[in-house]
Amino acid sequence: MSELRRGTVAFCVLALLDVRERYAVELVSELAASDALAAGQGTIYPMLSRLRSDGLVSTTWQESPAGPPRRYYRLTESGAAALAAFRDEWSRLRDAVDSLLLAGPT
Repeated sequence: MSELRRGTVAFCVLALLDVRERYAVELVSELAASDALAAGQGTIYPMLSRLRSDGLVSTTWQESPAGPPRRYYRLTESGAAALAAFRDEWSRLRDAVDSLLLAGPT
């Protein structure tokens, strides 16, 4: 179950970055709004590093109004394509699983 959750959270991060660029702490806060998706910095930082290595996100450093500069993450074209494919597949997967789980006993 944790593999499914971890993979899903990665695409939720891409979805958040599809809206606008963000820094890691913002992503942690956004995900924490949902108990099912909550992921700490110990999960998000390695995930962002992997997404960056895979070419799905890119980064820039920006000055912070409070404290040191922040690394902002943004979706790349490859990341947008991966997110679009996931959205399509997720709908089909969700519908198939719901039809089995919600069907009740036979």
